Amino acid sequence: MKRLFAAASLSVLMLAACQQQQAAEPAARSAAETTQASNGVSGMAPAFTLVDAEGVQRSLADYRGKTVILEWSNEGCPYVKKHYTGAMQALQREATGDGIVWLTIISSAPGTQGFVEGETARNWKTRFNASHTHLLLDPTGQVGRLYDAKTTPDMRIIGPDGRILYAGAIDDRPTNKPEDLEGANNYVRAALTDIDAGRAVATPYAVPYGCSVKYADEQQPA
Repeated sequence: MKRLFAAASLSVLMLAACQQQQAAEPAARSAAETTQASNGVSGMAPAFTLVDAEGVQRSLADYRGKTVILEWSNEGCPYVKKHYTGAMQALQREATGDGIVWLTIISSAPGTQGFVEGETARNWKTRFNASHTHLLLDPTGQVGRLYDAKTTPDMRIIGPDGRILYAGAIDDRPTNKPEDLEGANNYVRAALTDIDAGRAVATPYAVPYGCSVKYADEQQPA
């Protein structure tokens, strides 16, 4: 009888543990989904229009039906310099070669690190041997704030239907050392591979790293 009672008690405990685990799993998924949603992942990309380095207005709506990459940049930032030793340009060439629209955005305010205008903006692509589609100027920071861009670099991938499929860091090595590019997991490249294969992006969000975006009327940390 004691053995029977003990077995019954064990069964009850195992059932309770199983129920707790089943209850925890949806909660964990819900927390992950909330984190992604709060960072714009799976949401619709906000519409915007900016002037490019050549003085031409470019709207996100112009590229509906195409995959679009947004890249926040600041040429004075050591983290940007790390990626512009060749890795970012190579990724730009791969993406644009596949018909993807790559929009590099500078949200630095006038008088702050990374701000460009005029001839400096026009020759930006040549100076850095970049292969973006357009360099967009956002000196008021309106679009940067619209997308909650926090660092340079900070990346977004927008699907053909206008939905944000990836947001955050360029890779998993949050340093400004070029030697750390070797062996890094480039989240943008990985996301593009997933999209091209027709599957969900495995890592839809990663905490961005780099220099703070130099928005107007804000205290400017490094």
